[in-house]
This record gives sequence, C-alpha cells and structure tokens, in this order.
Amino acid sequence: MSEADWERHLMLQIASQSSDALEKLYDRYERPLFSFIFRIVGDAMAAEEIVQELFMKIWNHAEAFITNERSGKVSSWIFTMARNRSIDWLRRRDSRPASGGAEVLDRLSDPVTTELAVESRLMAEQMREALSELNEEQKQVLEWVYYGGFTQQEISDRHDIPLGTVKSRIRLGLRQLRKRLGDSWREGVRS
Repeated sequence: MSEADWERHLMLQIASQSSDALEKLYDRYERPLFSFIFRIVGDAMAAEEIVQELFMKIWNHAEAFITNERSGKVSSWIFTMARNRSIDWLRRRDSRPASGGAEVLDRLSDPVTTELAVESRLMAEQMREALSELNEEQKQVLEWVYYGGFTQQEISDRHDIPLGTVKSRIRLGLRQLRKRLGDSWREGVRS
C-alpha cells in the first residue's frame, strides 16, 4: 500500500471516529507540522496551539475530506490548513498590542520548547540551503507563497507575472526541493 493510500485509509477510519487512526496520523505529522508552523509564526507556543487546532479540525472534518473528489493528498490538505491557520494567527497577532517580556522569558526557559526550536532551526537551515540552489524566480515565488503568505493570484497581480508562470515556478521549485532534500527531509519528517 502506498503512503497516499495508507493516509487515505486513515482518513476513512478517522471519519468513522477511530481515535487510533487519528493518533497514527498525529504521530506521522505532528513534528513536521510543528516545524513548518514554527517557521511561519516564530512562536513555539502558537505553533503547538495551531497543531492541536489542526488535528481537531481533521477529527471533525475527515468525512468532508473523503467525500470531496478533488481533495487530493492528505498531506497537501493538512499543510495547506497549517499554512492558512499560521497566516491567520500572524494577522491576529499583528492587530493586537505587543505582549510583555515575561511571557517570552518563560517560553525560552522551557527545555522542551528549546529542543523543538533547535530542531526547527536545523530543518530551516536545510531548507534555506535547498532554496539557495533554486533559480532566483522559483526561490522568490516560493518565499512569497510560504513565508509571505501571498496567494498565487496575489503574486501574479502584485508582480505582474502571468498566473500560469507563478504556478509553474512553484511546481518546478517544489520538485527541485523534493529532489534536493530527498531522504534527509523524509527522515526528519518521520522521526
């Protein structure tokens, strides 16, 4: 059974309210999701909170995912939700007054948070190295999408690049990243 088939099977079980299936999916994605979200929001507590919200949404909406014929890969669905929730968190944060310094010191002194932050930084460094090997157009478009929070249409409109070109650059850039990161990235995702 391929990984995509296995994940789809888990989603069917989750839609049937199998907590064991949700636990398996959680074990598979919790660490890479945390790293991905932390990279966007820069806040370990927020990243943990967003991961928990995501798995609640998966639990509550698994059936909708299964019944949607165009739902695609489970991993794509999950990471898209993670990206969107992270951007929403950033928007909410930017609309509030800044928090006090004591909260930041408390988070920095937590050894679990520190360990996760170090791991996230290592994964981020791998990603930065892989991004540096892309051509400039692919690199720029991927940064706008994943770190800037822009949609493909917004990039097209703001930078006067045809939408098809934006999509091609993203697709080709992601293909290059997958090839470059290969086994080392998958091992980090699975551990």
